Amino acid sequence: MRSKKLFILSAAIFLIGAMAILLAFINKEDPLDTLPNYTLDREKIVVHGFNYDNQPVLGSSQAKVKIIEFADFKCPACRNWSLEHFQTLKRDYIDTGKVQFYFANYAFLDRDSYLAGIAGEAIYNQSNEKFWEFYELLYQNQGDPTTIWATPTFLVDLVQNNMEGIDIDLFKKHLQNFDYLHQVKEDYKIGGYYGVNGTPTFFINDQIVRTSSYEDLVKQIDAALE
Repeated sequence: MRSKKLFILSAAIFLIGAMAILLAFINKEDPLDTLPNYTLDREKIVVHGFNYDNQPVLGSSQAKVKIIEFADFKCPACRNWSLEHFQTLKRDYIDTGKVQFYFANYAFLDRDSYLAGIAGEAIYNQSNEKFWEFYELLYQNQGDPTTIWATPTFLVDLVQNNMEGIDIDLFKKHLQNFDYLHQVKEDYKIGGYYGVNGTPTFFINDQIVRTSSYEDLVKQIDAALE
């Protein structure tokens, strides 16, 4: 009789444990459920130039050379370019008034690329200056490109723990609602229209540069300055 009771008790405990595991699995949030898809944006996009007025920008409006970078925050090559060359370009050409530098999204690697782009747009709409802080911060903390890492939790924690002067509640709202998805998709469409097929891609005075080599980019900048 005692062994029968122990068997029933063990069976009941096993069943409760199995149900708890099943419920946890059912209720587990799929990271993809928190990410946008370009199909969610149904607004019409008509390409008329690079839309400079609505892009993050550094440098003097009087600069002779205008550069726009199309990039994906998940792109390892974009990360490498930013970490290795951005500050040098800023020091030698942007801060000296020779170059005005713009950023545009070419988010194409995965759905968290779109959310990373939305995050950048959300920061930019709070502060153009803070966007450039975010630009470098996100590349410095870029995750494995084969995984979904640019999630709402990651992005909110990154900004909250590393940036000052940002309305974090507003930032969370923009991520949750996929606000600025249209702007990210519009950038992507503009880039594709003008020949972008990978990242990073640069345009100097509206002309595409078919290399991401810093040395070659500088040569073309210098030629445009002459």
